[in-house]
Amino acid sequence: MTLLASSLQSYFTDHAHARKGLSPNTIASYRDTWRLLIKHVTAATGVPADKIDLGMLDAQAITTFLDHLEAVRGNSATTRNARLTAIRAVLAVTLPDHPEHADTIARVLAVPTRRGASRTVQFLTIEEAEALLDAPATSTWTGRRDRALLTLAVQTGLRISELTTLTISDLHTGRGAHVTCTGKGRKYRATPLTAATLSVLVPYLAERATRPGAALFPGPRGQHLSRDALERRLAKHVATATERCPSLGAKHVTMHTLRHTAAMRLLQAGVDVAVIALWLGHENTSSTDVYLHADMTIKQAAIDRTRDPHIAPGTYTPTAGVLAFLTSL
Repeated sequence: MTLLASSLQSYFTDHAHARKGLSPNTIASYRDTWRLLIKHVTAATGVPADKIDLGMLDAQAITTFLDHLEAVRGNSATTRNARLTAIRAVLAVTLPDHPEHADTIARVLAVPTRRGASRTVQFLTIEEAEALLDAPATSTWTGRRDRALLTLAVQTGLRISELTTLTISDLHTGRGAHVTCTGKGRKYRATPLTAATLSVLVPYLAERATRPGAALFPGPRGQHLSRDALERRLAKHVATATERCPSLGAKHVTMHTLRHTAAMRLLQAGVDVAVIALWLGHENTSSTDVYLHADMTIKQAAIDRTRDPHIAPGTYTPTAGVLAFLTSL
């Protein structure tokens, strides 16, 4: 067995689970990265996968692999950086036990991340969110389930991985109603529920009456809904809601869009960014700062508070003619 093979086995069977407590999704992402990397090196060098060792994975090899992800596989800068993080994670753990490869590993750890184009987050307006929540047909059980799920998602901003693993015991509808989940990094989080959300969830929960450990939003056989199944259900309801609210048709709505929607509602209500970061389960406020750039009404309000008191609030409207403008100067 090569040093690389033993290092990978040690990381994924011991370090990732027992020491770091990484989530199953993170472990799967790291695993897939290394599978892609090893296959790429094999294709590029002709060396069988079982013969590839640490010495072959220098900074040049890693950079070539990352460039391949963007150029051939069409991956974004974000995905490229996530793959680099997975490579760094394993090599950083390997370094202390194998100082003979210190120079090679150090150079890989120094490979810079790709700076991608920043995009404004997309979220639903109040009208769009209402149209979406009204889209499921409540005459059917699946419709009532979907309406309860979407209502919870829009109000709490839970990640799709958190929504798809909720059980009945995670929903607390008594005094101080809240939903609990285990998010990224296996961090426990409790999110308050509003009266409007409870008005949908409580009847659904009564209808759902079953053992506490059962899936809160189950599929046909009682199993947890998969991420793909949930996205398909959302797409179906977005198509229905677009008939009532055409502006939805111009947006690519995913479950993460609903998370952004929850964050924007909090921000527009005047909630501090630090509190929103805690609400969403972010490590720090830098992940939440993007919401400050997403809503022009917040920026307009800031301008109105700082403008000359003799100038009426509002945005600039140009005069009708260019000559009239030049004459007025």
